Amino acid sequence: MSKLEFTSEDPNAAPAYTDIYADVAVPRAVPGLFTYRVPMLMQPHLLIGMRVVVQFGPRGVLTGVVHRIHGQAPLKGNAKDVLDILDLYPALTPNQLKLHGWMADYYLCTIGEVTNAALPAGLKISSESRVQLYPGFELELGLKLTARESELLDQLQRQESMSYDEVGGLLQTKSVYQTLKNLQALRAIVVYDQAYDKYTPKKERRVRLVANLLDDDAALTEASDLLHKAPRQYQILMAYLKEVPVWDNPAANEKGLTVQYLIQQTNSNDAAVKGLVQKGIMEQFELIIPRFSFGPVSSPYQPTLSGLQQEARQSILAGFDEQKPVLLHGITGSGKTEVYISLANDAISSGQQVLILLPEIALTAQMVDRLHAAFGEKLGVYHSRFSDNERVELWQQLQGGIIQVVLGVRSAVFLPFQDLGLIIVDEEHDTSYKQYDPNPRYNGRDVALVLGRFYDAAVLLGSGTPSIDSYYKAKTKQWHLVSLQERHGAALLPDIACIDLRTEVAADTMNGPFSSALLTKIDEVVAGKHQAILFQNRRGFAPLIVCQQCASCPGCPNCDVSLTYHQVQSQMRCHYCGHKENVPKTCHHCGASHLTTSGYGTEQLEERLIALRPNLRIRRMDQDTTQKKNSFNRLVKELEEDQVDVLIGTQMVSKGFDFKRVTMVGVFDTDRLMHLPNYRAKEQTYQLITQVAGRAGRHKTKGEVYIQTYNPALPLIQTIINHDYGQLYEAEITERASYAYPPFVWLIELTIRHADLATVIRSSQLLAERLGAKIGKHRVLGPAEPSVSKVRNYFLRTILIKLEKQGIKRDNVKKLIADVVKHHTTDLPNKGVWVSIDVDPVG
Repeated sequence: MSKLEFTSEDPNAAPAYTDIYADVAVPRAVPGLFTYRVPMLMQPHLLIGMRVVVQFGPRGVLTGVVHRIHGQAPLKGNAKDVLDILDLYPALTPNQLKLHGWMADYYLCTIGEVTNAALPAGLKISSESRVQLYPGFELELGLKLTARESELLDQLQRQESMSYDEVGGLLQTKSVYQTLKNLQALRAIVVYDQAYDKYTPKKERRVRLVANLLDDDAALTEASDLLHKAPRQYQILMAYLKEVPVWDNPAANEKGLTVQYLIQQTNSNDAAVKGLVQKGIMEQFELIIPRFSFGPVSSPYQPTLSGLQQEARQSILAGFDEQKPVLLHGITGSGKTEVYISLANDAISSGQQVLILLPEIALTAQMVDRLHAAFGEKLGVYHSRFSDNERVELWQQLQGGIIQVVLGVRSAVFLPFQDLGLIIVDEEHDTSYKQYDPNPRYNGRDVALVLGRFYDAAVLLGSGTPSIDSYYKAKTKQWHLVSLQERHGAALLPDIACIDLRTEVAADTMNGPFSSALLTKIDEVVAGKHQAILFQNRRGFAPLIVCQQCASCPGCPNCDVSLTYHQVQSQMRCHYCGHKENVPKTCHHCGASHLTTSGYGTEQLEERLIALRPNLRIRRMDQDTTQKKNSFNRLVKELEEDQVDVLIGTQMVSKGFDFKRVTMVGVFDTDRLMHLPNYRAKEQTYQLITQVAGRAGRHKTKGEVYIQTYNPALPLIQTIINHDYGQLYEAEITERASYAYPPFVWLIELTIRHADLATVIRSSQLLAERLGAKIGKHRVLGPAEPSVSKVRNYFLRTILIKLEKQGIKRDNVKKLIADVVKHHTTDLPNKGVWVSIDVDPVG
């Protein structure tokens, strides 16, 4: 083997010698890194963290990420060559690579699965990728192209898109990467994954004065005279000349004005603009603009902190000085966001970057407005409603230092921060931070803590209803605890009361799911020019359609659940696999035609209230009404502009919103929430109801909250009424200590899947026995049949592993578990059995 000689001062650089190899992570569910040979011409350019094109399998081509560069040839077989380098500079930082490795180890998944989750599809290419012309590309005279580049562009003029294989066939070469790379640099083509949307740049349609009229006053006067019979066209031309100083500054004409702006200014229409273009007076063009162009703000918002907020800020800084994570327990409406902005300004002033995490996309709408007012063009937003190409844009702007503050959901932990100084995890208790499927099954809050450690960044976690686990860490001095227990300004916590449904039923005053008392309160709120929120944590019209003759109900053919009735679409839907079917007219079991609905969801609440109060302006906020990219923002805007009287919604309405006119909240189906088969059921019920109650009375008028329940005397209900988080914590922590649940143990849940019921029962029992033999039977619970025991035609069984926090080395035990699972799934009798591992399940 050749001796290595490193000639570069860059520690990430490839050694300047012949036998150089790169260990590459590929975005597939395969363990470990794969070693590839680095061709001599690539060696001076390859750095750790760069993306490379590699062959994977007999014909597959993938984007991989370089984790190590060395001179050790693989012990078995010959290493394939790296086909191409996709970056001029590393796409991933050393801390990102370190995080990927930590996540693979901690969450017992593969480095490839982490790589796949971390990279936006726009940064990955594969043999399934396709090529198209860059929108608006025009071949310029004098542009120097190779014969292959010209041939490909010529073909793409006639063919909308081509696969990599088709490009290779056209150019009669197996290596098309250099050709594509050159054309991408010229913005001549776009490469995209066929499974995702094509890249379409964001463009503005603009117009400007044709060039020959700029220097010819007579020609312009003549053109104006032609428009006397076209008054709208004349208005547009005069408006343009008034806005754009074409004679004093001819260069200003190059940028022109947007068509939309001119139409708005003149109260005209698109046809008038087209008329000016047809007459040769104006020309139309398109300008590509960045998607994340928040733009600067003339006077950035600087929060004025109250005395209590200032005290909280100082205590937070003291926690940072102790190099501990800080938990801010600030009740709803206490002004946590103002404290966040103040701390973020400190980090930005020091030249550092800030990551603000939110649990759901739904929360970003109002938060974006508030953070833009504070940070202007320094702000970027990152979540899954953006296309992959939009996410790539933000990735690149963050690398270039254009963006200093990122607002995002859990996947934002994968972004390429250069100098991350502060991480804020808002609503840290929220289970939406947990990724369920596919791997890695990570918790964004927990990964943020590790990310802070890698970057030596301060970490602040905020919540009005902290998770029991987090509060325990703060109470036991592992974290620094800060409390903010008064609402900001003159606002007070809402009064919470129960509506006893037993009394309403006995008096026969129920209107479907609505008590007469709740309807009266809605009427009073709307009459007072305020708004109400009604919370039901179940979407659809009804969870069941039931036969009145035999009591059977339609079930999903693929899952062990009943189908939910969605009246608007007139469909029965499975909320697990997506199966849809028409609403039955007769019972599938006995043939009777007497079918009725049982239970209710947000859709039924909406319909019932419209029938009972047709004069009210009622809207619904759930997954069904907010699927489109901007539908959620439009709904929020309607609420802010007082176009809504009553908002009906699922848990979406409980999170972080600040609506000035909402003074009343009604809560449905509380009894079901409290009795879900989950050791966190009471904690989560308290959090949900307290959070949605926190939407009421956040400004001048005190809020009211009404909980419909059959059990108003239950201790948990009384705890909610009294806003007593301390009482909840003491009850929960005592119970969990008694029954060995987090935060006193670590949990790992295994889910075993197979299409055959007998196989999954036998295999799960054998796996439990093997685990018990390795780590101790007392640590292995199950196998058990979960509440939903069949999903997507796979039968399920679960095994729960409890690991005590003293006296064992967790990493060693986790490795034993991973080895047992690997051996079990590769055993011939268990062929086709899938075992998924969920470290730190949330319930």
